[in-house]
Amino acid sequence: MTRELRRARRRQAPEGILVTDAMTGEVVGRVGNLSETGMLMMSSTDLVEDALYQLRFALIDDAGQERTLELGAHLLWSDGASAPGQAWTGFRFIGLSAEQARQLRNWVDAPGSHYA
Repeated sequence: MTRELRRARRRQAPEGILVTDAMTGEVVGRVGNLSETGMLMMSSTDLVEDALYQLRFALIDDAGQERTLELGAHLLWSDGASAPGQAWTGFRFIGLSAEQARQLRNWVDAPGSHYA
């Protein structure tokens, strides 16, 4: 049996959750997995480790409505992927409001979720 060592459970994202840099409007990647406290993202652009970003992405809530989240994120690490020009990146969310944390928690805990 594998024991999860992360503090927050991470839900695998279905393909297609695009992440946009809210400051430039540029799509910077796709969500790999997501928790209430951070995310794994497949980056399609060069990002700077230990930098702060304002990111935007949309999730479908339990009522089937698309909800856009815009939040601060600290890029903790980056590791080259097998595809040229792409990298796996790990973010920690910062400065979340209680409502944003609730939306993330509800999405992660939704029935039928698959966990990383």
